[in-house]
Amino acid sequence: MVMSWGGYSFIINLLPIHCLASVFTGRLSARLYVAYAPIIVFGTLLAASIPVVGFNAILMSEHFGAFLAFGVLHAALLISWIHKMLPDRAYQMAKMLLLTSGAIALGGALLLVIAYVTTSPTFGWTGRSLSLLDPTYASKYIPIIASVSEHQPPAWPSYFTDIHILVLLLPAGFIACFRPLTDASLFLLLYGLTSVYFSGVMVRLMLVLAPAACCLGGVALSSMLSVLSRSLHSDDEEEAEAPSTPVKKSAKRASKKSTEAPKQHPVPHDAAWLGVFLVFVLLVFYSLHSVWVSAEMYSAPSIVLQTRTRDGGLHVFDDFREAYSWLRHNTEPDSKVASWWDYGYQATAMANRTVIVDNNTWNNTHIATVGRAMSSPEKKAWKIYQSLDVDYVFVIFGGYIGYPSDDINKFLWMVRIGGGVFPEIQEKDYLDAAGSYRIDSGAGQAMLDSLMYQLTYYRFADASVMVTGQRGYDRVRNAVIGKMDVKLKYFEEAFTSEHWMVRIYKVKKAPNRDFRRRNPQRRKAAKKSTAN
Repeated sequence: MVMSWGGYSFIINLLPIHCLASVFTGRLSARLYVAYAPIIVFGTLLAASIPVVGFNAILMSEHFGAFLAFGVLHAALLISWIHKMLPDRAYQMAKMLLLTSGAIALGGALLLVIAYVTTSPTFGWTGRSLSLLDPTYASKYIPIIASVSEHQPPAWPSYFTDIHILVLLLPAGFIACFRPLTDASLFLLLYGLTSVYFSGVMVRLMLVLAPAACCLGGVALSSMLSVLSRSLHSDDEEEAEAPSTPVKKSAKRASKKSTEAPKQHPVPHDAAWLGVFLVFVLLVFYSLHSVWVSAEMYSAPSIVLQTRTRDGGLHVFDDFREAYSWLRHNTEPDSKVASWWDYGYQATAMANRTVIVDNNTWNNTHIATVGRAMSSPEKKAWKIYQSLDVDYVFVIFGGYIGYPSDDINKFLWMVRIGGGVFPEIQEKDYLDAAGSYRIDSGAGQAMLDSLMYQLTYYRFADASVMVTGQRGYDRVRNAVIGKMDVKLKYFEEAFTSEHWMVRIYKVKKAPNRDFRRRNPQRRKAAKKSTAN
């Protein structure tokens, strides 16, 4: 799991929480020790053997909770063993001694941990983990994390879209876990509570909530059907036991009354059948909804866009593959391509070209350099790309067809990320006087002069007339661009896809300098001849 998923810290903290909850609620057992202790020992050793993790499996604050639970578990088992071996008076003395020494040791360990973590500006936590604990942290200090759409909090309708009726069954599942509270139901309860909280911080963690929601929803339905079936079963037993003669029936009733209390039906017979029918209908709708969501929302790849036409037909926008195919067949194999980091993996895999930045966002400075280039005027950006040995630059543009997830809508994140490393980039310079983000004539001068703006809207003013009938009208921003006639000096348009979604530009090479100006001997000879 550590090798395949960076969110393994959720699991290694959920298990210690369950372990501590079991210890402090009196559920300590040998089964808990056998299940938990080997995971910490062997899991930590195996995680440390992975190069990308290494000694972080011991030194990061995300793992300290597991070590705390490991120590508490051993201390609790030691106290339990002493209680079995010693009489009560000796046990109380030994327990007091053990707790006192344990508290001193724990206090010393906590002081060492505090002294260690205070040396780190993030107290030993990763940026993503701090964003989960403090949802405002990333937007304040690490804009590259906050810029990812998967790290945004979900909208309330997305819960119904993703887990449907489980939204209604979750509260009932939480209540059912207490009736009775077992080791398994305690784990499920903690899993559900933590996943509900974390899914409200990052939409990507809806994947963590989904299994917990299914389990809790299943517990709720099981409890509900158990009550309904018990009512139906008791009614069927009464009908089967009914005697043939009224005399025997009355005698049997009298004897039953004298021996046992009358049966209580949890739910009336008709209401029980109605409840079973409603559960069946809800499950049918849940299945249909799941199939529809899988087909319409989660089956189409993000690289191939689909939309419905007015007559119900399917229209495909294949600009990404078209552009990557052009790069693969029309550029040199050793060409270097620059774009925003969102498209790095795609360009590497489909265009088979070296990219400057990709979706591996560990190098924040490198990504900030690309953001600085996109935010700079053309000449300054050209110098930056020359220093990076870039041959081609491409941008994503949706204003021609109405695709909202383009680079202009992401541009402020480029400014923020670039400004986090290069202080000369100030976000306020790219906004208007009122602090609004615009692309029309009221936009900030830095916005109009930026390379991103010029590469996006180069030749767009005339092309937009064919689609909108209005010169320079952006269908995403619903505004007329502020700079109609964009001229490029250091970049050359190489390719624009069918729907203008991907625009590729070639970085012009530095012009050759005049040989006479570089040769001092020739300059001296020229000066002498002029003097004579």
